[in-house]
Amino acid sequence: MRIVRPVTVWFYGILALVLGSLAALVGLRAGVGGWPGVLVGFGVLLMGIRKPLRRWRLARRPFPASWRRWLEVHVPFYRQLDAQGRRRFERDVQFFLAEQRFEGVGVAVTDELRLAVAAGAALLLHGRPDWEWPAQRTFLFYADRFDEDYYEDAAGAFDGMAHAQGPIILSVKAVQEGWAVPHDGSNVVLHELAHVFDFGNLDADGMPTLLDPTSAEAWRRLIRQEMVKVRQGRSLLRPYAATNAAEFFAVAVENFFERPELLAYRHAELFAALRAFFNLDPRHPGRNKAEQ
Repeated sequence: MRIVRPVTVWFYGILALVLGSLAALVGLRAGVGGWPGVLVGFGVLLMGIRKPLRRWRLARRPFPASWRRWLEVHVPFYRQLDAQGRRRFERDVQFFLAEQRFEGVGVAVTDELRLAVAAGAALLLHGRPDWEWPAQRTFLFYADRFDEDYYEDAAGAFDGMAHAQGPIILSVKAVQEGWAVPHDGSNVVLHELAHVFDFGNLDADGMPTLLDPTSAEAWRRLIRQEMVKVRQGRSLLRPYAATNAAEFFAVAVENFFERPELLAYRHAELFAALRAFFNLDPRHPGRNKAEQ
């Protein structure tokens, strides 16, 4: 994520020019001069710089030492980055924490829980500095699993759930377990965040919204092939990946970041497709040269 995005500068600059010109024209006709245009244009520009200014201030804040220790222990990718890569990762964490909402349902929302989600977002975005998190979201934390009616139930079917237009629900227990064992291919945070990238036409369909359209058909073919392997028990991915294309994508993302060496060995084409999509190789974090 960037502090200032060129497309945002152009958008608000053009908007200020257009609306300011219209307001100036109205002012001239009303006999009050062009001052309304100046005020409107200035107001639009202020709206445009609010987010970049907030991010600039966040980027200047020291990253808490306790947060850095948590990342070093629980996120192997971060641990292998060089100093510049770590700083960019930390900056993305700060941006995400400031721009998302976190609430607990009968549980206290700790810095560790918030950080566990932000680390997942920073990981998914690290290879694509120009990407932004799709939208502001509310993350709801339940102590344990929950059922389809959103009642907490240790025997419930869900550790996490993402909605196209609603909150992302996460089990505290599952979040903690996901980061505690970073090489088992199971991380509920990565799984649910992957779904958010998949919400194109309100429903997740296994086709991430940021996927290059020219790669869409090849991606569909690859998913079909890989889901057959899952159903036949010939895949590294757990059986849940065969539920549908959306769940396949989410499970594949978990394994891409948590077990990249094994995924590359067992499913070379799938690994290559995810590497191209995220623009990084989790096997060699220090070698990734995404534009800063």
